[in-house]
Amino acid sequence: MATATALPSKERRARALLVAVTRGILGCPLVRGRIGAAGLRAAPALWSAVLAVLVLGGALGPGYVLSYDMVWVPDLAVRGDFWGTGSSLPRAVPSDLVVALLDEVVPGMLLQKVALLGALVVAGAGAARLVPGTGLVGPLAAATLYVWNPFVAERLGIGHWPLLLTYASLPWIFLCARRLAAGERALPQLVLWVVLASLSPVGGIVAGVMVVAAVAASARGVRRPLLVATGAVLAVNAPWIVAGAVHGSATVSDPAAVALFAAQGEGVMPPWLAVLGLGGIWNAEVVPASRTTVVGLAALVLVLAVCVAGLTTWRRRTPRAERHALVAVAVVGLVVALAGRVAPDAVAWLVGHVPGAGLLRDGTRFVALVAPLQALLFGLGAARLAAAVPVRAVGLGVGTFLVLVPVMTMPDAARGVSGRLEAVDFPEEYATVRQAVERDRQAGHPGDVLLLPFTSYRQPGWNDGRRTLDPLGRYLPADYLASDTLVVSGEEIAGEDQRAARVGHHLATLEGPALEQALAGEGIGWVVLDREAAAALAAQEVDAPGYGGSVELGSAEVLHRGTLLTAWQLATPTGHVTPGPADTAPARALLALAWGLAALTLLTALYRSVGTRVTSRRQLRRSD
Repeated sequence: MATATALPSKERRARALLVAVTRGILGCPLVRGRIGAAGLRAAPALWSAVLAVLVLGGALGPGYVLSYDMVWVPDLAVRGDFWGTGSSLPRAVPSDLVVALLDEVVPGMLLQKVALLGALVVAGAGAARLVPGTGLVGPLAAATLYVWNPFVAERLGIGHWPLLLTYASLPWIFLCARRLAAGERALPQLVLWVVLASLSPVGGIVAGVMVVAAVAASARGVRRPLLVATGAVLAVNAPWIVAGAVHGSATVSDPAAVALFAAQGEGVMPPWLAVLGLGGIWNAEVVPASRTTVVGLAALVLVLAVCVAGLTTWRRRTPRAERHALVAVAVVGLVVALAGRVAPDAVAWLVGHVPGAGLLRDGTRFVALVAPLQALLFGLGAARLAAAVPVRAVGLGVGTFLVLVPVMTMPDAARGVSGRLEAVDFPEEYATVRQAVERDRQAGHPGDVLLLPFTSYRQPGWNDGRRTLDPLGRYLPADYLASDTLVVSGEEIAGEDQRAARVGHHLATLEGPALEQALAGEGIGWVVLDREAAAALAAQEVDAPGYGGSVELGSAEVLHRGTLLTAWQLATPTGHVTPGPADTAPARALLALAWGLAALTLLTALYRSVGTRVTSRRQLRRSD
């Protein structure tokens, strides 16, 4: 199948970046055998980079990784949904807007690889910082466990890249929050880490829990730092908080989702044990095979045993406030992760009646809060066990073994999680349809794009059959409407988008000119059919609205009819289009204030962070 070759310069930039990183690693004093103070400081980050490259594998090659919720395109256009004004819930606020703005400067293909690689390197380096004063074994062991574990592998497989940035930020957030509670000027750095962690609503909540716990654990003088830190977290997360609030009752979710998204067991491990091992995700397709064997259970037992060995050192070296903070966030993570399994009725009631509570339906995302404590204890335990061996050479061997335990017991996390993260190119037809829609928009044709079949996920042959959210809408330049109804284990979970529900009803009950008129009344200007997905649904005899291989739209003009895609231009929408709850003047004004507050908070943190560094350097020069 022919694939697009319109982005050679971007591919060359991506390859050049990989070459530069490789040369940097090979030129590092640590690799070349000259380990000094700088080498010791750089070792955890370098080791994390090696682990990250091994985990990502083919994801770092030319092309785009499309896996479940991770959908990147060459040029993501800024659109209303990204600001929170669309009819769908603001689940991708602000991550989509951030990507859409950044890929105007950095090619989308390169930006994706930087995000994935950077998340894992930052994660490992941060975990190592939690284990100071133990030589190399402790920090390297902590970094290994924090990068190479089921949570990272499963979230990569399911495409939760913003959550991985949250996960990477947690150790740094904890360290900055503790400095702030101690009276140091760490607020600008804390805000910057919270910004990186808050590219999704769940990420913002997870980061907020860490901030509040780390600051509040201080016994004295905590009131002012706690208020300041909490205010900063709320300001950074204001865009999605306000966007969710203006959607009102539309933010309640289908209670049936709770049972389907509840923590699952992995092999011989029950759900609670899988969660304790940083796994338990609801989707069995993204669970590494090694987790479902006795090896997975043995690995968990070994990791927990090493963590227990680190408890004594942790209690002796770490202030009580820090211990309380990490234990508190870990308990929160475990409770939320297991709530859907332990108390499904209570969680289902919350999801179905409390706006925004749907964020809790996939509770295993909060397992991220358990990982910093586990990595810290594992690092301390590994260092203690290695130091306890009287023969230095044997102790070094023990330390090396413990550092490599996570890798050896879950080898299928390597090579892009066993090939799930291979990069691919988009077919040429995608670019053809994009150009056709863009020409119409420049000519003044209004409306959004409707994606058919009206289902959420695709398994494109050009993506080697890997399941992904329909990438076509993100590839096109206009706002798009896609189904937000999910099907998990054969059971349907109703979406929250009322506009999508109305369009789904039209597709199921109307045809020809009547359907075209109804779609135009919903503000639809174009319809694009994925013929491959339609054929797959027809072969499975799935009864989904608008899935048929031959869709009749009356007098609609055919813009493109190819092997993979067919695109129509509908008549100019007439009559009154029902606005979404966030698409009103008051809602837009509130959203503008929220975005302004978040931007002001970010810019202030950047200014003060740079100013603090400049002042510190000047003082250092004067002292010299």
